[in-house]
Amino acid sequence: MTLQGKVPMLSTTALHHLHIFIFVLACVHVVFCALTILFGSAQIRQWKHWEDSISKKEQDPEQAQGPKFTHVQDHDFIRSRYLGFGKNSYIMGWVHSFFKQFYASVTRSDYTTLRLGFIMTHCRGNRKFNFHKYMMRALEADFKKVVGISWYLWLFVVIFLFLNISGWHAYFWIAFVPFILLLAVGTKLEHVIIQLAHEVAEKHVAVQGDLVVRPSDDHFWFNKPKIVLILIHIILFQNSFELAFFFWIWVQYGFDSCIMGQVGYIIPRLVIGAFVQFLCSYSTLPLYAIVTQMGSSFNRAIFEEYIQEGLVGWAKQAKKKTVLRKAANESSHNQANPREESPLIQMAKAGSKETVMGENKSGEIAHGTVS
Repeated sequence: MTLQGKVPMLSTTALHHLHIFIFVLACVHVVFCALTILFGSAQIRQWKHWEDSISKKEQDPEQAQGPKFTHVQDHDFIRSRYLGFGKNSYIMGWVHSFFKQFYASVTRSDYTTLRLGFIMTHCRGNRKFNFHKYMMRALEADFKKVVGISWYLWLFVVIFLFLNISGWHAYFWIAFVPFILLLAVGTKLEHVIIQLAHEVAEKHVAVQGDLVVRPSDDHFWFNKPKIVLILIHIILFQNSFELAFFFWIWVQYGFDSCIMGQVGYIIPRLVIGAFVQFLCSYSTLPLYAIVTQMGSSFNRAIFEEYIQEGLVGWAKQAKKKTVLRKAANESSHNQANPREESPLIQMAKAGSKETVMGENKSGEIAHGTVS
């Protein structure tokens, strides 16, 4: 019911259309996330033969001989990431990282070195650790969060709808947000690999055995690798929002509708959206899967699912036993010292004594307040 002279902010028809748009947005976001993880995982699975090759090499007694001293600059990882034109320049390093995400973002030498660095840092006693299998489990666990839509993403939708003013072409400009964020994330992930190469090359001239990098959170934004996952979440949602809005307007009002906008603004939006989807699946997601393992900590996916369940059960049992042991110790302590009384009993007795003193001495006030 509306007041006289007032109109509702949204009519019943507009509210119905908004519900349809929210449904379409949720469907498009889920589909795009599924496509991203599907094509990205297909790219990452191509690295499995590298993992198998490394495992066979480590099991070969002829190749798994004692460590030898080698010059750092003789390693492929250092030659591709540290040596060459402009590699020692800070600015050129970022430029190289920017273009590297478009071709061969992760090479065999990158995978081999980063894998060894992870194993030597987090599971030194298990050189046969299946890093590829762990990486896939960690990626699946992380992308369960990406499929969801957080509150700050809905806030973005509300703000955008309010900024949709005639003549501003907000639909066109908003398409550049996921595009710019995606390029920034890919550049940063490539630059982390370069930093790891520089750290080794600047500290060592020769190494004994294989080249080992040192994973650290210091290489990431604000020392938090999880920020990369949040940015990818925002990128995929904004790209889904842009394309979902286009299809919703097309079906609901028609392609020639004034809400759709000019064709000169529509085509670049679609091209940018397709490019973001392709680059995220082909390059950014595989980079995220391996580079974010170069943090100071590891994902709980390092354990198999049945081991995770066992650890959770063990932790609950240990906590329960700790509580019971503490209660038993307190009980035995009280039995061994029967004259010792709890603080509550002592305060109660002190209060009763003060009450008796107050009754015997008229005009006096018994101070029995406990702070």
